[in-house]
Amino acid sequence: MSLPPDLPALLLEHIVIVALSIALAAAIGVPAGIAVTRYPALERWLVGLANIAQTIPSLALFGFLITLPVLGGIGPRPAIVALILYALLPILRNTVAGIEGIDPALRESALAIGMRPSEMLRYVEIPLAARTILAGVRIAAVTTIGTATIAAAIGGGGLGVLIFRGLASLNTGEILAGAAPAALLALLTDGGLAWCERRLSR
Repeated sequence: MSLPPDLPALLLEHIVIVALSIALAAAIGVPAGIAVTRYPALERWLVGLANIAQTIPSLALFGFLITLPVLGGIGPRPAIVALILYALLPILRNTVAGIEGIDPALRESALAIGMRPSEMLRYVEIPLAARTILAGVRIAAVTTIGTATIAAAIGGGGLGVLIFRGLASLNTGEILAGAAPAALLALLTDGGLAWCERRLSR
């Protein structure tokens, strides 16, 4: 079975879409999680909105985004927006859990030596919560790799192009050419981030 000639380009496109989505989700989710630990009243709204995004079926969300101005349409942009929404919940939850799980005695010690809240966040809370936060990023990254294959339905590109093309032509080889690299990419990403978690724990 010969590999599709556009496989390398689609694989690279898939990696870029996933990496950009996770980077933006982390840029939103980590500060939002920190804000929740400072202002608990925000938890109901922020976590609630992230939960709602998780419950929307992926095809329905992609289809809904097509109709939106600016963020919507056809192509990678609405796909990235949808993937960010799906990736937010584990990153947000783990950021909150990581910071709230820090021993209160450590915070008291930091305050006792004169640390300001911003310094305590930078030098105590973020380093101690880093492993838990990374675990959330790891979950989000692995699930996003699989969900990103559906982005091809709205012109988002990536490995899903091969899967949808194979489904349309009943070509099992082409379906596998899209599904197998996506699965391998998910395994490699999971293993790489798991290694980073172990390093942080030391």
